[in-house]
Amino acid sequence: MNKLLDIKRLDIHTLDVPLKAPFTTSSTKLEVIHNLAIQITLADGSIGWGEIPTLPPITLEDQSTALVALQSEAGLLTGRNAGEWRRIAAELGERIPHLASVRAGIEMAMIDALARSWHAPLFRFFGGYHDSVVTDITIPICPDEEAQSLAEQYRKWGFDTIKAKIGLDASEDVERLRAIRRGHPTCRLVLDANAGYSVEQTLDVLRHLRQAAVEPVLLEQPVAREDWEGLGRLARAGGVPVAADESCRTPAEAMRIAKHHLAQVINIKLAKCGVVQALEIAAIARASHLGLMIGGMIETRLAMGFSAHFAAGLGGFDWIDLDTPLLLADDPISGGYRTEGARYLLDVGTAGHGGILKIQKVAT
Repeated sequence: MNKLLDIKRLDIHTLDVPLKAPFTTSSTKLEVIHNLAIQITLADGSIGWGEIPTLPPITLEDQSTALVALQSEAGLLTGRNAGEWRRIAAELGERIPHLASVRAGIEMAMIDALARSWHAPLFRFFGGYHDSVVTDITIPICPDEEAQSLAEQYRKWGFDTIKAKIGLDASEDVERLRAIRRGHPTCRLVLDANAGYSVEQTLDVLRHLRQAAVEPVLLEQPVAREDWEGLGRLARAGGVPVAADESCRTPAEAMRIAKHHLAQVINIKLAKCGVVQALEIAAIARASHLGLMIGGMIETRLAMGFSAHFAAGLGGFDWIDLDTPLLLADDPISGGYRTEGARYLLDVGTAGHGGILKIQKVAT
């Protein structure tokens, strides 16, 4: 076994970054992210970076519980060979099964370190299908005038797909979506209720949108996570493709969705399941002829860069939702992908995902 791939140390850094404006969804309102960055150093000196987003109640972890779990795992991981990344991921799943965001961050950093050790861009590690992705951009729950102004701005910036947060008030949501359509008349419009609607509310909103000549292209997680019957009913009768997000956190749930035709698209977020399980979910979706979406929590370019490489390398992702670094008031990351409007250009000459933390503040 190549001892140069042994994990020499794991360092933890706080990642506190304000947003440009409050980000409101049906389940949360966020003004500052409180994430953690993970730095794994291999025996050969290669350093990989990962990120743990914390967004209660969407993630079980907050920053303090994630830090405690990471500090515990650091001692167990030191000395392990990163080349056994699938075995290590399985062990993490046994020790901290409910802390998916922590597991994801560790897996990211470990795989990034391996790719850097092997001098390979991360998208090639995952298959090398593409070397760029084109993302949507999100408009949160906000006043109609602000939503229209943002839509106009994003149109000028070159974004063809807008994802709109809904799910708090159905009538207000309809008016906001009409405002977005006025601001960007030709955009593909994705609706994300974050499990905030009932089936009847969803159907009512779709009916009012059609009356206003506003036709969404995708409806993401309209109902509660465990409302399997409602999810399937909307997938069959809503007239709009449905994407399962909160309802799909594990390969087993992906199998359930595929078997019972509960959605047309599965949204993979690494923070929900970790990298290894994300690969399994992608394989299930492809075998079941389901569409693929890649998304995230509110993350910096560490996690979003990794996810961009993941989706580009695998290929087959029709829906890319990796915009959150564009919503932050500051970019704490140097290196990594470059942006041209809505397109993320992955550096073909840089190993790993290329991103590193600019100012490293050790967590205590």
